[in-house]
Amino acid sequence: MTHPFSLSSFACALFAALCLNFPATAVAQGGPAAVGVETVEIKTIADTVPLFAEVVTVREGTIASRIAGTVEEIMVLEGTAVGQGEMLATLDTELLDILARQAQARLSEARAGIVIAETRVNRAANALARIEGLRNTASFSTSRFDDAQSDLFEANGLLAEAQARVQTAEANLAETRYQLDRARITAPYAGIVLEVQINPGEFIASGSAVVTLLDVLSMEIEASVPSKYVSVLQPGQTVAGYTETGVSLELNVRVLLPVEDTATRTRPVRFTSSDLASLDRLAIGQSITINIPISAPREVLSVPKDALVQARGGWTVFVAADGQAQPRTVQIGVALGDRFEVLDGLTEGDIVVTRGNERLRPGQEITPMTGSEKG
Repeated sequence: MTHPFSLSSFACALFAALCLNFPATAVAQGGPAAVGVETVEIKTIADTVPLFAEVVTVREGTIASRIAGTVEEIMVLEGTAVGQGEMLATLDTELLDILARQAQARLSEARAGIVIAETRVNRAANALARIEGLRNTASFSTSRFDDAQSDLFEANGLLAEAQARVQTAEANLAETRYQLDRARITAPYAGIVLEVQINPGEFIASGSAVVTLLDVLSMEIEASVPSKYVSVLQPGQTVAGYTETGVSLELNVRVLLPVEDTATRTRPVRFTSSDLASLDRLAIGQSITINIPISAPREVLSVPKDALVQARGGWTVFVAADGQAQPRTVQIGVALGDRFEVLDGLTEGDIVVTRGNERLRPGQEITPMTGSEKG
């Protein structure tokens, strides 16, 4: 009896499976191999060392009351986020309202005094003018003229006093309104309330602490940089950094503070970054690692790391030249992200194989494909 699955049919099935799984370049024996390629380029780098830094804030401080009074209401708690100008607390204003009404009444009274004083001045001026008009006549009296002149001087003096009383009343009213306005204690900048230092019903003096406020929108990074490296840094310079969880940050040097720690011989340098706003749960004192340049920027030849093939005694790359894969022995230097510095073996503009190079043979025909063609 013949088995339904013969040896010849098994061999055919196995051959078909091998054909499906074998690379196309191997099936098409003798044809050019399709490979990915990139260009050897010049890159600008600087040698760096990692330094620990921490998140700091430009503004954190105690918000104080500008006047004395009894605390009426507190609008915030620890951890409350507030905007600029938002209410933090209020003081009792009952007495201030009474003082404001009194000041307003005194101002009205003083303004009425000006009207009376001006009337006296006008009356005295008219009387003096009438007597002055009789000069060179038999009706003119020197004594009456002198009395009229004195009356005018006195009226002008009373007017000046009335004007001064108005200014005093205006100042008193302004002072009362100032206190009324300052009885509403507001946030001078947006931030997070770290501590509330008053209680409802408590009497506080002028200058007493109300809350401690942290400005979360002005966070920066500060690093203690060895003084021997400070000369390499310049305001506006960009450096790389990363968090403890590996999140990359682009930092800009804001200022090099002219203070040196005599014990460690380091100087504080402040960095800004728009990336800080996107970090989750950012906190003052949070650790950040910064790659500080220790030498002036220099231009180096670079090759993609995917082009490097480990060879006996060193590294090799395949250069795409005249449709063939030509091996080159290279010497590499420092790592540059996804590239390496090339010390010897390549020149700028060389086309190197970055995909499919692990199966190439020296002199093998290839069909180079750039990144756009591979996509």
